[in-house]
Formats: sequence, structure tokens, C-alpha cells
Amino acid sequence: MKEQNDIALLAANREKAIVKTSIVGIAVNILLVGFKAFVGLVSNSIAVILDAVNNLSDALSSVVTIIGAKLGAKQPDKKHPLGYGRIEYLSSMIVAALVLYAGITALVESVKKIIHPETADYSTVSIIIISVAIVVKLLLGLYVKKQGKKVNSGALAASGLDALFDAILSSSVLASAIVYLIWGVSLEAYVGVIIAGFIIKAGIEMMIETLNDIIGKREDAEATKKLKEIICSQDGVLGAYDVTLFNYGPNRNYGSVHIELPDTLSVDDVDRITRKIQTDVFHKTGVILTGIGVYSYNTSDDEAAGMRNTVQKTVMAHDWALQMHGFYADTEKKTIRFDVVVSFDIDRNEAMGTLHGEISALYPEYDVLIVPDADVTDL
Repeated sequence: MKEQNDIALLAANREKAIVKTSIVGIAVNILLVGFKAFVGLVSNSIAVILDAVNNLSDALSSVVTIIGAKLGAKQPDKKHPLGYGRIEYLSSMIVAALVLYAGITALVESVKKIIHPETADYSTVSIIIISVAIVVKLLLGLYVKKQGKKVNSGALAASGLDALFDAILSSSVLASAIVYLIWGVSLEAYVGVIIAGFIIKAGIEMMIETLNDIIGKREDAEATKKLKEIICSQDGVLGAYDVTLFNYGPNRNYGSVHIELPDTLSVDDVDRITRKIQTDVFHKTGVILTGIGVYSYNTSDDEAAGMRNTVQKTVMAHDWALQMHGFYADTEKKTIRFDVVVSFDIDRNEAMGTLHGEISALYPEYDVLIVPDADVTDL
């Protein structure tokens, strides 16, 4: 219950931070839209007008981010017992789509102006307004991106990155205006094409990253390593394996793990150790371990220890066998059991067939059980 209350508190604070940051973004972008639209219409500059439209899409992105944060922060219910956090990935996808749309629109309009050029007429006031807009957009982008990383919001981070691209876009518009005023050469349409390409690239990358979050991706090696270190620091734990994390939205991670314990422990000992692990892991990483499986480790049987070494050498002789763990041999009941992490480079059934044949040949009087594990985390 304490863990659930802590999660609710973290979610509430995170939602407030996202909404506050997004409101700042909306207010700033609306002001920039007004200024840039005025400058663009007065100076007959397609680049400045497109820049204003881009700021309008940024404001819309912030609205989408707020909606996503509000819906994602809804409390778990009977229909969705693990909450609504994954809704935020959908809002990130919408923001990415808006960035992509802004880039494509800028590209189309810039190409049109290359084919049918129009002369722009910049004034000193226009140059000052564009310069101020660049500084404002740069500061906004850095602020939003920083907040996005702080609260682990993909939508905010994407909005911040988009704002930084907008600052670059506005800088190119300013440079084009200065070139035109000094040498009378209009470059804004060509510069618009180049910047549009960068915006499109950013939109595609944002979309791919969000898709990876939705589909599911390999966990960060450092995060997995930290989780194992916390678990293995507990008295009696000889190893931690098969770490699997399930993501149900930013900062909402559930997981399972297998731990290796001496075969001399009682059920009471195991219960105490696993509960301590769950508490420590949550408070240090925010991950809720919903399941902890247990491997028994031979501690007093010398024959079993020798068998373990022989089996491990046999298994690890194969390139596709990445790790062996959970080995236990019962020399009285004549059983051997262990897990093998198998590379994706080989068919699992083929791998298990090969290993089962080799181990059975070494110990024909034993029943052999081999469980294949997927290479889902860095070992």
C-alpha cells in the first residue's frame, strides 16, 4: 500500500510539472505567433509567416502534452489496473506528427517560393522582432527540454527539441533578411528548404523513439546493473537473473526477477529476503517487483558442485549460449535443472535439443530439465 501511495504522489507532482511547463510554452508561443505573423504580413516574407505557423503548431503540441499528462495520471481502475500512463506515449506520437507536419509544410511552401519568388521587404523593426523571437525560443526550448528530462516526459522533451529547431529556423530567417538587406540577394526560400529537412528528420526520429517505447525495447544496461546490485547486496542472495521490466508509462515500471539462494534456507527466510528486496528496489529505483522467483543453490553436495562445473563448461562452449544459471542437481532423486540465456541468433528449440542431448550423454542416469531464457537485458 505504501508503494502505491508513493507512486500516486510522484505521479501527481510529475503531472503538475508537465502542465506548468506546457502552459508556459503555450503562452510564449501564442505571443510569438502574433509578432511573427505581423512581421511576415508587413514584410511579405513567406519564411516569417511559416515560422509563425510553426509556433502555432508548438502551442498545439503543448495542449496535446497537457491532455496526455492529465489522462495518463488517472488512477488505476477495474478496467486498467496498472493505470493509464501509456497514454502519454500516444501524446508524444501526436507531438512528433505535428513536428513532421510542420516540416513538410515548410518544405512545400519554400519550394513554391523558389519556383515563384516574391520580393521581401524587411524593416529595422522586423529585424529586431525576429532577433528577440530567436532568444525567447532558444530559452523556451532549453527550459522545456530540461523539464522533459527531469520528469521523464517524452512529449515535453520532444516539444523542447522542436523549440530549439524553431530557434535555428528563425536564425536562418534572420540571416536571410540580413543578406537581403546588405546584398539584395533573397535566400530565404532556399534556407527554408534546408531547415525543413532538419525539422522533418527530427519529427521522424521522435516518432521512431516513441514507437520503440510503445513496442517495448531492451532495458538500459546501467539500470539493469543497478537493479541486480541492489538485489545481490541482500544477505543470502548469491545471484540475480532473468530481470524483466514492464513499462506502463513514464516512471511506471513493474518487474520480475529470479534470485539464487542457498538450499539451506527455510520458507520463512525466503519470504523475509524477498520482501526486503521488493522494498529496497522500489525506494532506490522506483521499480515495483511483482514477482521474485527462487533458484536453489547446492551448498553441501560436493558431487553436485563438480557436476555444475562440468555442465557449465559444456553449455558455454556454444557461442549462442550467453549465460547459465539456476543450476541444481539432486543426486538422490537423480535430477538436474538449470536455465540458459540463448542468443537470438539460433532457434531456441534447436539449442535446447543440442544441450539436452549433450548433458544427457554426460549423465544418462539423470532426468535433465533445461529452461531457455531470452536475451532481453544486457548480462
